[in-house]
Amino acid sequence: MPDFAASTGPHRAELVVHCYRLLGSVHEAEDLVQETMLRAWRAWERYDSTRASIRTWLYRIATNACLTALEGRARRPLPTGLGGPSEDPLQRLVPAFDVPWLQPLPDDPAAVTAARSGVRLAFVAAMQLLPPRQRAVLVLRDVLDFSAAEVADLLGTTTASVNSALQRARSGVAGVSADELTESGEEVIDDYVRAFEEADVDALVALLTDEVVLEMPPVPLWYRGRDDYARFMARVFEMRGTRWQLQRTHANGQPAFAAYCWDGSDFHLHTLQVFSIADGRVAHTVVFQDPAVFEVFGLAPVLTR
Repeated sequence: MPDFAASTGPHRAELVVHCYRLLGSVHEAEDLVQETMLRAWRAWERYDSTRASIRTWLYRIATNACLTALEGRARRPLPTGLGGPSEDPLQRLVPAFDVPWLQPLPDDPAAVTAARSGVRLAFVAAMQLLPPRQRAVLVLRDVLDFSAAEVADLLGTTTASVNSALQRARSGVAGVSADELTESGEEVIDDYVRAFEEADVDALVALLTDEVVLEMPPVPLWYRGRDDYARFMARVFEMRGTRWQLQRTHANGQPAFAAYCWDGSDFHLHTLQVFSIADGRVAHTVVFQDPAVFEVFGLAPVLTR
């Protein structure tokens, strides 16, 4: 019998990404992979390599563990999934911590592999609208390229049922691609960082698409269009000051940065901002202000002067 740790360890990272796609939470994904490995260890002596590869066997355990965890659980949305845009950028910002918000996934752009496809925020958010089994079928078929017969075996169902679920799932996320990256947007984000650190609203607006979207979980509000984006950013600089320091990073295969604002003695962590780029401009900004997200990304709470 091969060594358990040596055989299963190389698959752990991709299993975390797989569970994240289904659950929308990094913390929960890591917990479910721990449970997957425990279940696999208990069943290790019964594992039959003639029936399935170790990778397929682990995906079966992980997927079914996720489906069990999702039973009766509320979906993880972004504010855009809760209703229409706000028309008042000066509206009072009240966090809704009772909502289980979708979390971003830390990502190293130099190490993007096939295992990290299908993790763009828009795609993961769209999947949250699907019933759990449809999510699983969509990921296993369209992202991981398992055959319909393999998915049927993984989920303990029929090929016809898998094909039907896949058709419904594709309709449910119509218009949202699972492709990993459309545009890297490094140049426009460089310009955005400079404009932000200079608190230059006009320069920021010049980098936006006409129908740009701005949302900021855990505040259940979002805005569409350059004018409202500009008014909101002007409000941010008025409230938090015009002295900022930004640290570039990546999330979900997309450009991102951590924003720190000056309080008179130090730069304090304010938000993690994740960007989607289209036609060389910022098309969507998701601004996370959640301590749980900061922890996942290992962001320092304070940058000393």
